[in-house]
Amino acid sequence: MPSFDVVNKVDGAEVQNAFQQAFKELAQRYDFKGTETELERTEQGFVIRSSTEGRIEAAFEVLQEKLAKRKVSLKNLDPQKMEPGPKSSFRQAVHLKEGIAVEKAREIVKEVKQAKLKVQAQIMDDQVRIQGKNRDGLQTVMQLLRTLDLGVDLQFINMRD
Repeated sequence: MPSFDVVNKVDGAEVQNAFQQAFKELAQRYDFKGTETELERTEQGFVIRSSTEGRIEAAFEVLQEKLAKRKVSLKNLDPQKMEPGPKSSFRQAVHLKEGIAVEKAREIVKEVKQAKLKVQAQIMDDQVRIQGKNRDGLQTVMQLLRTLDLGVDLQFINMRD
């Protein structure tokens, strides 16, 4: 029985490359000189520190630009609220989202069922498995999911016959 998995994964190497490029650009750009703007990589994502809120926003735009150039979806970014830091500075955490949340997975299953195709969808941890009798039904589901705007970047992996 043919099947495939719907997942939301981030390529860690591309994220690291984008981080390095953004880090270098922040160090070299004239408008960031003397603003103590820093970009740090953490397990959850990134932390941006600066002396002003405007510089944090500009640094976040640089990070977004570098991630987009490396083909990392910006839907995977979850910027947190800006917080005041020590010595009248500010910090903002930017988390990277991976996996499909249960609510989004339920929404995917609901949409697949509403399409009335001869396929089954089941939630497996942070991914959704789609099974069907033929490959054409699975490809139709892929097209359907690409047209939906769920706020999550979806990839289709493990296509099996």
